[in-house]
Amino acid sequence: MSDQPMRLDHLLKVVGAAETGGQAKMLVQSGVVEVNGEVETRRRRQLRVGDVVRYGDDCWEITPD
Repeated sequence: MSDQPMRLDHLLKVVGAAETGGQAKMLVQSGVVEVNGEVETRRRRQLRVGDVVRYGDDCWEITPD
């Protein structure tokens, strides 16, 4: 990931947790996605290096390129 922030809904699509933007939106808004240990319901949340996203048994840490 570059120094530019990535949106939470975009990350969910990139990693394959959601097939579409609409599905990513529903996942986030339903309260099943956590960022840094807290439920996140804003699909446009800007992720930065060091953030940890968890959905179900999957977990992704945002790292620099």
